[in-house]
Amino acid sequence: MAHLLVIGASQGIGLETVKAALAAGHRVRAFARSAGKIALSDPNLERFPGDALSAPDIAGALDGIDAVVQALGVPFRDLFGTVRLFSDATNVLVPAMEAAGVRRLVAVTGFGTGDSRSAIGPLQRLPFRLVFGRAYDDKDAQEMRIRRSTLDWTFVRPGVLTGGPATGRYQVLDRPSSWKNGLIARADVAQFITREIESGEHVRRAVVLISHPLPV
Repeated sequence: MAHLLVIGASQGIGLETVKAALAAGHRVRAFARSAGKIALSDPNLERFPGDALSAPDIAGALDGIDAVVQALGVPFRDLFGTVRLFSDATNVLVPAMEAAGVRRLVAVTGFGTGDSRSAIGPLQRLPFRLVFGRAYDDKDAQEMRIRRSTLDWTFVRPGVLTGGPATGRYQVLDRPSSWKNGLIARADVAQFITREIESGEHVRRAVVLISHPLPV
């Protein structure tokens, strides 16, 4: 079983990944500024309070780690200002991982990032750009920095996120010609991340995850 560092572990996909990884028997170091408030009880869980923009915090969190899941998010209200969290945190994480000899990284970005942007349907392009444009420009920079690294990375690009339990019924779209937007539960994304850590099936590749396609 692996020893995982989950960055952004206090909510969203990060928290669901902590749950899924623990359920699969992995040891998890849950990294977040509010990590102490994570309301889970498991002997394999370590809460690690820290700032993803702090090089000393990240370096300390990488000690003894086999693989890293980067699952950062920003509040909705912050989408309409300048967004730098994704790229700034990645500029801290990547050199720290390389220095520590931790090679495996699964980074959650999103459908519409990088070369998947051209797959956004015409009805979705304008609202997507208006609401998510600044964040996804920063996610582009995040992915580009990771691509330039020596790490064994996988980009996980989920569609529109929903709540609820994992269904296990989702599509892993790993060919650009198959990429399309859709709905997917955060818990299903977490389930895929845990399986990808175990299998390494998509190293140095990007995948889009959806359960139900959206109209184009």
